[in-house]
Amino acid sequence: MPAFAILEPPRHQHAAIEHADRFMFLADRFSLGAFLLGPLWMIWRRLWVVLIVYLVGVGLVGYGLWRLGIDWTGSAVVFGLIHLLLGLEATSLVRWTRVRHGWRECGIVIADDLDLAERRFFDNQAALRAVAKPNPTPAPGQLPPAQFGPSHPDIIGLFPEPGGGR
Repeated sequence: MPAFAILEPPRHQHAAIEHADRFMFLADRFSLGAFLLGPLWMIWRRLWVVLIVYLVGVGLVGYGLWRLGIDWTGSAVVFGLIHLLLGLEATSLVRWTRVRHGWRECGIVIADDLDLAERRFFDNQAALRAVAKPNPTPAPGQLPPAQFGPSHPDIIGLFPEPGGGR
């Protein structure tokens, strides 16, 4: 089952339902687009800092391979491995960029698909909000109402059944 990283956008003047629609669920999986078309994928996703680091890194690796006299097959293997790493870490790069722009990581959900991941996350959030609600406190000078459980008319004291022992 895939894991989904949940990112909450920065809170602006949006209503709660609009804010919930802006949550981002990132499936942690291999990105074929990042593997095959790395720089174009970064431009499409607006990962500008990642693109600059990628271009500088690839330029330095290419220069190093040229200075070492590595032939084109060795260079192709090295650049293939760089793109394989890019495809594997694509979700982490998107998550890192969003967190840098003020998004907040809310957690991880494991689910079969996006719909189930959204349902699990928001159900869990609703349950946490219900638990976090404070109990109503009585006004000063007022005693809380006593709560008694159901009792059997023949039971007296602490014995569970009439005539029962200790």
